[in-house]
Amino acid sequence: MVLQINNLSKQYKNGVHALNNVSITIEKGMFGLLGPNGAGKSSLMRTLATLQDADSGSVSLGDIDVLNDKTAVRKVLGYLPQEFGVYPRTSAVDLLDHLAMLKGFGNGSERKEIVNHLLNKVNLYEHRKNAVSSYSGGMRQRFGIAQCLIGNPKLVIVDEPTAGLDPGERNRFYNILSEIGENVIVILSTHIVQDVRELCTQMAIMNNGKVLFSGNTDDALHQIKGRVWERRVEKTELADFQNRYKIISSKLVSGKPLIHAFAEEELGDGFQKAEENLEDVFFAKLNQLI
Repeated sequence: MVLQINNLSKQYKNGVHALNNVSITIEKGMFGLLGPNGAGKSSLMRTLATLQDADSGSVSLGDIDVLNDKTAVRKVLGYLPQEFGVYPRTSAVDLLDHLAMLKGFGNGSERKEIVNHLLNKVNLYEHRKNAVSSYSGGMRQRFGIAQCLIGNPKLVIVDEPTAGLDPGERNRFYNILSEIGENVIVILSTHIVQDVRELCTQMAIMNNGKVLFSGNTDDALHQIKGRVWERRVEKTELADFQNRYKIISSKLVSGKPLIHAFAEEELGDGFQKAEENLEDVFFAKLNQLI
């Protein structure tokens, strides 16, 4: 099954173009949607999840017209929004059972089997009788994955799923998403470059409602291969270097700025060749250097 997005546009009443002729082809597996806050990622996710209408364009999931047949989409969709609410005193097992019933599973024994399977899958079975509102952030996100897998969806959308998670929970979440992505389309929307690099082979970079890149992560890295140079400078020198070079990014390392610059040829001036990474691609695209 392939998700095909063609010329999708959405403008809000305040004049903001959240989506500006977005076109992306997404096949089975993990797909990373990368961009800063306000890039249009959540607007795209909400449109694909049938939570808002587009102004123009088309979206197909296999033979399903996503924009015009929302009921069909919801039957094969699993969605984990950036924030989701729960009934405060309801246990995980009862809440999943309720959600499974809403998904159309009327047989009680079948629902029990589904719920227990999902709780085991996300390693929450031992905590199944605890209220979801009492869970840690990572546990809540794993519960969120469980609820979006009810009914064996063909398309799974997760919006900023690892924000605020500690390294251990991030790794557990990565493992669950990777396993899911072996069989269905999983769209991971995030502003964390590491998430995309560790999980996804296909990706898109968005900013200001537009797609700046769409393709293989290795192809993205190839665009800057051999053209990234780095140097540590004093804080007082940073502005001067930003004026003289095409700076991709700068970050403090042991109290001193480490700058990455883009150039076709060796820069000299104390710069050394850097090993390109996806973060360089991300910032180079945002800064319109490539």
